[in-house]
Amino acid sequence: MTAHLLPLVMIGGLTSAGVYLLLERNLTRMLLGLLLIGNAVNLLILTVGGNAGNPPIRGRVSDGQTTTADPLAQGMILTAIVISMGIAAFVLALAYRSYQLNTVEEVETDPETVRVAEGAELDADDVPDVVPSRDTDAPDELDALPGAEGSR
Repeated sequence: MTAHLLPLVMIGGLTSAGVYLLLERNLTRMLLGLLLIGNAVNLLILTVGGNAGNPPIRGRVSDGQTTTADPLAQGMILTAIVISMGIAAFVLALAYRSYQLNTVEEVETDPETVRVAEGAELDADDVPDVVPSRDTDAPDELDALPGAEGSR
């Protein structure tokens, strides 16, 4: 097996740039770092997957190929692409929510908080009436479904 230098240099560059971006505190840069590392891993899997060959379908032959291509590498790359897009959507949602919370923060004043801060006493009209508990050991109409008297 021969290793070509250009794909390995590209993989190293993408990985190092992705790690650098992941170490930033900005969510957008972290997302870009995740995407770069994901693409680097996909290139690594494709490189390690071997040379091109015949399609992995019985009876199909490519021009001049003597071996069959390994479909596992391509399947793993497709799966990795789907997973990285899911992660990207999640991080984008986090970044959008963070943007909403940090820039469009308009919290209304709660009247109860103002009353407590002013030290106002509770008036008799403000206290809700407390309903005494009706729970007793004797069965009543709330203890069973209607028509279920014979099932006890």
